[in-house]
Amino acid sequence: MRVPPVWVRRLILAPLVVAAALAATALLPAWLVIAIALSIFIEPRLRTPRLLWMGYLYLLWDAAALVALFALWIASGFGWRIHTPRFRHLHYRLVARMLEFLFWNAYWVLRLDIDVRVPEGFHDDDRPRIIASRHAGPGDSFVLIHAVFHWFERSPRIVLKDTLQWDPAIDVVLNRLPNRFIAPPPAPGAGDRAIAIFPTASATSRATWGRATPS
Repeated sequence: MRVPPVWVRRLILAPLVVAAALAATALLPAWLVIAIALSIFIEPRLRTPRLLWMGYLYLLWDAAALVALFALWIASGFGWRIHTPRFRHLHYRLVARMLEFLFWNAYWVLRLDIDVRVPEGFHDDDRPRIIASRHAGPGDSFVLIHAVFHWFERSPRIVLKDTLQWDPAIDVVLNRLPNRFIAPPPAPGAGDRAIAIFPTASATSRATWGRATPS
């Protein structure tokens, strides 16, 4: 799907997300009670209410990030110093805190448990690292970036698909940081190209991992 122009994403999509978050908050008691009541008779473990709650939290998370990013834009002199090292650091801190909030809720609501094992000697130097990841979609990408911030203590530079710019918060914050959105095919005559290769398009189990990994 073609990504709309920047002015559409900033002046239409971003305010729509904030307005949707406010509307969802106003209607929260009604739709949550209905979802819980139906779930009690239809399915165990309240799966639908929990998924709806995480969807609501993500919408609220997105809107809160946009408000914080707007405040940073104003504080930077309406964008004048937005790409300076100080404001780049503030943006990285914002992303790290927002991901902590998201995954704290994912742990308590979805029982998501992330097992991270940092290689021995990883923190012995500050050399740049290349991280290759097998994942099944945007959710796994969030897990990876959260791990890079929280356990590996690095500030990631990401190569990602341009259609993710449909998400206003991702669009704004990642375009302010040294990341690269790519769209196939590349523009004619482009001097710098990046290729992202995802070995699998589905969740990886121990069995599929064993088949895909050379012995």
